[in-house]
Amino acid sequence: MTTDTRTRRRAPAAQTERLRKYRPDIQGLRAVAIMMVVSMHCGILDIHGGVDVSFVLSGFLIGGQLLAEIDKTGKVSLSKFWARRFRRLAPAMAVTVIGTAVLAWLYASPLRFREYVEDGLASSLSVMNWRLVETGTDYFANDGSQSPYQHFWSLGIEEQFYVIAPIALVVIAWLSRLVFRNRVLVALFLMGVIGGSSYLGYTQTSENQPLAYFSTHTRIWEITFGVLLALGAQLLSRMNTGFAAVLSWLGLGTTLVTALLISAETPLPGYAVAGPVLGAGMIIAGGCAAPRLGAERLLDNPVFNFIGNVSYGWYLWHWPLLILWPYLVSWEVTYSDRYRVAVASFLLAVAMHYAVERRFRNNAQLVARPWKGILAGGMATACAAGAMALALIVPLNLATSTSTSGTVAVGYTDEASVEAAALRTKLSAAVQGALPKTAENHATRGCIDDTEVAEFKMRDFCVIGDPEGKKTIVLMGDSHAWQWNDAFHDIGKNLGVRVVTMAKGGCSPQEYRIINDELNREYTECESWRESVFKELGELKPDVVVVADRTRREATKEGAEATFKTLKATGAELVYLTDTPQPGQNVPDCLATHVDDISSCNRKRYEALEYTDFRAMERRVAEKYGASIIDTVPGFCAKDVCPSVIGDQVVYFDSSHITSSYSKTLEPLLKPTLEEALAG
Repeated sequence: MTTDTRTRRRAPAAQTERLRKYRPDIQGLRAVAIMMVVSMHCGILDIHGGVDVSFVLSGFLIGGQLLAEIDKTGKVSLSKFWARRFRRLAPAMAVTVIGTAVLAWLYASPLRFREYVEDGLASSLSVMNWRLVETGTDYFANDGSQSPYQHFWSLGIEEQFYVIAPIALVVIAWLSRLVFRNRVLVALFLMGVIGGSSYLGYTQTSENQPLAYFSTHTRIWEITFGVLLALGAQLLSRMNTGFAAVLSWLGLGTTLVTALLISAETPLPGYAVAGPVLGAGMIIAGGCAAPRLGAERLLDNPVFNFIGNVSYGWYLWHWPLLILWPYLVSWEVTYSDRYRVAVASFLLAVAMHYAVERRFRNNAQLVARPWKGILAGGMATACAAGAMALALIVPLNLATSTSTSGTVAVGYTDEASVEAAALRTKLSAAVQGALPKTAENHATRGCIDDTEVAEFKMRDFCVIGDPEGKKTIVLMGDSHAWQWNDAFHDIGKNLGVRVVTMAKGGCSPQEYRIINDELNREYTECESWRESVFKELGELKPDVVVVADRTRREATKEGAEATFKTLKATGAELVYLTDTPQPGQNVPDCLATHVDDISSCNRKRYEALEYTDFRAMERRVAEKYGASIIDTVPGFCAKDVCPSVIGDQVVYFDSSHITSSYSKTLEPLLKPTLEEALAG
């Protein structure tokens, strides 16, 4: 998606000159790759591997250019090479980075703007992939946390390759001629990089998925594979044309079939990306022999040629539009909206191709004087980075920046307060003043174990409430138990009771199989952690065990019964805290963009209470084993609406969890049942 693709005359290659400067099959494959990327991102077709195909293409094309220059001159003109890359990539990148920031400023949540701008700065400096590693981003998350610059991770890897590759190839090629008088050392070096990088990508997927997915050293093998193909292109051009034709068709089939077989449960990158990578390699290898009946017959057509020409711009614009679309249209993205995003971003790509890309790529002065090309690209990069740096000091375009009001204590008082909130349309000055800090308004008391923790260990900070209390309440569950920690701390202090928190992110206390999205595999750490909690309960002998977790469709009656049976055997009184409603979007972001009509940030009761069958099943099992039930719904929903603001409290600090301040106002809802359970 990042290589010069000027239209050339497509005369069939003579069998005596099969190595062609222009490869229409590669141009067509570039179109296939970008269509795979856009289709997958927009949710039109669940097909993965488009970026992986693009990596192989970039390696082959850039590697071929570098190796040809080394063969001809024994060196690489770094100024000419980098000038070509700068002219091709930097101007369009700068336009997209700045344009996305402008759209975000005008339409997106002011609370996210600075975060977006920081991502834009990282993107303009070609290090977005490392920023995503640092923040532990889940690329496939669908919770409103994605950045409009997130897709720049792959461009960052390619640009890092462009800096290192020419230097590395010149050195290795020189050493290879010195020692072997041929390219043996180059081939060995490339195979070593492929083997080492792919091994790291495979092993890191289960240990640190964001690192494996985004980092350069776990992805560089895909680009290097393309370079290896370029190294062997002369040899590949001599293969039998019939075999080459079959190979290219098998490659196209391999690319598409393996890409379609990758699902949301497939650990990525892991082993799965090898399918699209090898498929693309087979297409390229077969095409080196220029078979007349190869996959080029399908890939070489005017439509694919045009899409290939504008593929870079389509890659740049489709993701920002997809992420910002809900803000632009002020409604939740529908299936038809996904097509609108694909079409709108394609039209933007076409406009940018003619208005920006071609002007810089074909400028005679920039081509003739490489230093001018580098300067032009450097200035474009500097403009993008400078604009992002400047935007970091711009104040929020929201009344919150001048409001001095803090969060007040009024929240839930009774069911009438929820009913009143359901009718509210405007955001009060007090809530506006609290919005910028709402993301930090989460539980701070007690403990919650991270994903990789496989065993619960009692620590001093897991004990809250009244640590000297004679009776003990255990609050056990996942993050939907942890969100209540501060409320239980206050209740424990008021009742003179010790509260022990036992929580682990994404880990239900109920015994059923969980696939962790972050790990892209079965959550074995949850199973071992749960067993250690049961053991700890046997030693702790609490008076009351409160179970709380997020309702999931993976829940089973057998798993729920197994857990409540184990808990019942401890001799503790059991309390089941029903799951809180799901807001369906990032609530602070929504409120910040709908100050005068917050009703659009509320959710219908039937939508918020997801998986009602599973909720009912869990409640029945809890009651079967004698658990008292605390129904949380009256504290969140009334008149078939679940408000996002109740009293002067924002109810959720993200797209799933309740704020600490609101949870503490729900003491009247929680305390009576807990007092009764403590009394035995």
